[in-house]
Amino acid sequence: MWIHAYTDVMCANSITERKGRHLEVCLSGAAAFSERTTGFERLDLPYCALPELDLDAVDTRTTFLGRELAAPLLIGAMTGGAGHAGLINRHLAEAAQRLGIGLMLGSQRVMLERPETRSSFVVRPFAPDVLLIGNLGVAQLLRGYGAEQLESAREAVGADAMALHTNPLQEALQEGGDEAFGGLVARLHEVVPRVPAPVLLKEVGHGLSAAVARAVAGVGFAALDVAGAGGTSWAKVEDLVRHGEVRHRDLVEWGIPTADALVAVRKVLPGMPLVASGGIRSGVDAAKALALGADAVAVAQPLLKSALDSADAVVWTLQRYLRELRVAMFACGAADLRALAGVALAERARA
Repeated sequence: MWIHAYTDVMCANSITERKGRHLEVCLSGAAAFSERTTGFERLDLPYCALPELDLDAVDTRTTFLGRELAAPLLIGAMTGGAGHAGLINRHLAEAAQRLGIGLMLGSQRVMLERPETRSSFVVRPFAPDVLLIGNLGVAQLLRGYGAEQLESAREAVGADAMALHTNPLQEALQEGGDEAFGGLVARLHEVVPRVPAPVLLKEVGHGLSAAVARAVAGVGFAALDVAGAGGTSWAKVEDLVRHGEVRHRDLVEWGIPTADALVAVRKVLPGMPLVASGGIRSGVDAAKALALGADAVAVAQPLLKSALDSADAVVWTLQRYLRELRVAMFACGAADLRALAGVALAERARA
């Protein structure tokens, strides 16, 4: 009994330490894809010189997972449980509240295994009105987690919904990572319908495929986050954390570009709410994703440095995204998000 308890504590401590190293690597910028892009650069919004529209009439309001948002923008999952996680999450939450957008939390596994880290995830006091999405790893469903743990994690932070992140490539390169993914689709069919709140499935930055979309079509997910390649490679994060260098170059550059993942999943699941994340680096990228079929976009790494500074810094960064989105909609003649969804993107001419 004592040995098992000691092992659990050591495992929990290693999770906290690893999360701290994750933040360091992501802040350095070293974990970005260097050979694979999102695919958005291949596409152009149609420019309209006579949009028959006033810029201040552009309407970005939407509803996602039953909550009203001022814009189809979510702050993506980042951290929790590490040294600066509480400060980061507070600043992100305050910014989300001020802008009327949504917020995803980082993985709450450490919170369930080390209750003393819970405070780093508790952001409701700073963001009472935002769409808040909790987060656990799908691999934990094969290690004793079920609907009860998802609901416990959600209730502990007052979240409106839960995301289950799937990350086999990251786990395979992580020291002590979860390598058992066999039987997860069947397990999802058992667990998700029993959770009394919306549940999302999300990748972490290597992309959901059409085959995965088909496999989970009947599970009962409220939304999918395609989380494609082109932004942060979490496989590269793990290589750098474990070895201090990239040792598996081909593996860490692997993934489905975000634009391709979005198109593929939307084709398979035409009625499923979708989030596009993974390398969304501007409001124009966001506009392209929304035109391709996303219902919302999520941004994470570009906010990390700002989040260490202040909520004001996060707001400033996100206001650039929101301004660019509005201008992009204006200059392609889309008065609202429904009109933007009807815009056909063009393949950019190659030099």
